[in-house]
Amino acid sequence: MAYLEIDGLSAFYGRAQALFGVSLEADQGDIIAVIGANGAGKSTLFDSVMGLTRTQGDVRLEGESLIGMGTSTIVRRGVGYAPERFNLFPYMTVRDNLLVGAYTAREDIQNNLEMVHALFPRLKEREGQETSTQSGGERQMVSLGRALMTSPRLLFVDEPTIGLAPRVCNEIAEALRRLRGEFGLTILIAEQNANFALSLSDRIYVLESGRVTAQGTHDELSDDETLAAAYFGH
Repeated sequence: MAYLEIDGLSAFYGRAQALFGVSLEADQGDIIAVIGANGAGKSTLFDSVMGLTRTQGDVRLEGESLIGMGTSTIVRRGVGYAPERFNLFPYMTVRDNLLVGAYTAREDIQNNLEMVHALFPRLKEREGQETSTQSGGERQMVSLGRALMTSPRLLFVDEPTIGLAPRVCNEIAEALRRLRGEFGLTILIAEQNANFALSLSDRIYVLESGRVTAQGTHDELSDDETLAAAYFGH
C-alpha cells in the first residue's frame, strides 16, 4: 500500500468536468512531480485532494480515505498546501501570515517557526514586513512557510517557480530537498517548468486536459520523443 493513493479521481465545477479518472501514487518520503501546460488540471488535482471541489473516485492517505472530509480536517490529518495563488494577506506582516497557518497546530508554533526560518532566513529578517511589499520569490517563501506551519507530513506545492528568477528557483528547490531529507516530508509538486520538476522528483506524471497521459522516471519519459520535445526541451 502506497503512502498516498489517488485512485480514479474525477473533479467537477458545476456541470463541467475538469479531471478524468486521475490515478497516482506516492511512497513515504517521495517527491512526485505533476507536469503539464497551463490549464491541464494540475491545480484542480491538488484542490480536489484538499476537498475544495466536487469529486468522484478516492484519495487515500495511509489507507484512509480523505473523500468527504472538510479541508480543515484534511489539514489536521497532516496534509499541507501551498497554492499557486499564494492566498496571502497582503497587508499583514510575514510573521502574522505564517501564524495564520498555525491554527491547526498551535502546540507546534515555535518549532515550526524555527523550521521555516531555518529554511528561509530572509523571512526571519523581514518578519515585520507586509507581504504586499515583498518580491514574488519572498511571497512564495511565505506561502510555503505558512503551509509548513500546519505541521504537515504530506505537502502539496502548486507552481512554486512561476514568475521567479533562476536564483530564487534554486533556493526553493533546495528548501524542498531539505524538507524531504531533514524533515521526512512527502512532497507533490505541480509545475509547468519540467526541468525544475525533474531536478527534484523521483517520479513524474504528465497531465493533459485533465488526464494522466504518461508517467515514469526522467529516464523512462525521456525515451518518448514526443514527450521529450514537449516538456524536456530536446
